Amino acid sequence: MSNTRREFLQSTAALAVGMMGGTATALAAEPASGSPVQNLPAALQASAPSAAPSDNEEQIQIPKMKFGNAEVSRLVLGVNPFYGFAHYNNNFSSSMREWYTQDRVCEVLHRASSFGINAFNYVNVERAPQDWARFQAEGGRMHLIVQVMAKDDEAALVRTLKPLALQRRGEEIDSAYRNGTMASEREWCKRVRDLGVLVGVGTHKPEVIELVEEQGWDVDFYSGCVYNRTRTEEEWKQILNGELLEMPHDIYMQSDPLRMYKVMRQTPKTCFAFKILAAGRIADKGIAQAFRTAYASIKPNDGVYVGVFPRNKDEIRENVEIVHSILTGA
Repeated sequence: MSNTRREFLQSTAALAVGMMGGTATALAAEPASGSPVQNLPAALQASAPSAAPSDNEEQIQIPKMKFGNAEVSRLVLGVNPFYGFAHYNNNFSSSMREWYTQDRVCEVLHRASSFGINAFNYVNVERAPQDWARFQAEGGRMHLIVQVMAKDDEAALVRTLKPLALQRRGEEIDSAYRNGTMASEREWCKRVRDLGVLVGVGTHKPEVIELVEEQGWDVDFYSGCVYNRTRTEEEWKQILNGELLEMPHDIYMQSDPLRMYKVMRQTPKTCFAFKILAAGRIADKGIAQAFRTAYASIKPNDGVYVGVFPRNKDEIRENVEIVHSILTGA
């Protein structure tokens, strides 16, 4: 372990005790079985879990929180990198898409499971159904929190995937907010309630959560992007005095997270914060602080979605070490 890592763990222990007292202690996770390590691509074998987790991995488990009738990890595996949704540029998206073969997607799911990450923010796109089916066939188990797009049949998703929760994807909700059609999204939430799963609203805009709360929608949770990346070009021009930056839909303002975290604290409903690392824009030296800020800013029964792209380093273990230290003071 590097000196920097030791210093972080030591400093975080004191910080976590003060800010995160009362957080649930880590529970032993059910290890995913049947992970075919010997058949992995060479690029992943160095970071592949053995058939049984090492002693150290058994000790490092992400703490859980109550979510509906389940106990889910407060760190949830994000989906975007698996299918090339980099939110950066086309070259980075292509690199993710090429690297993430089905072998690698399944290996990352198994490795995340070995650290007690037992929930996955799934989206039904491209090869995702086949990847998920293979993970399950190999003995993998995770709770699914499914993002539902406009094209999706929510009833079919419930029948085929048996998810814990469905959330309306933030893109759909933000578009409805801009267009004044939020009533139709409220009706969507009512239909999902009848399907017997937890109901959620995703968004990139704090004001959406405020509106849903004011109107008293029957929902169980919110998924909030801490950066408002769905501002319109006109909104950006107002902020920038008429100027417009390139790629206006993927601009990340440092002042945004505080606004989203504020509304998450104000609602009693469970919240999941996502893009806390600004879709990879946070430098390596700032990653630990971004996690500290996130968990200090949300409620004890809230979680975080984070995707990984472990091509150059073991991001899964790095994230787990940071989060475990923050939440347990270890």
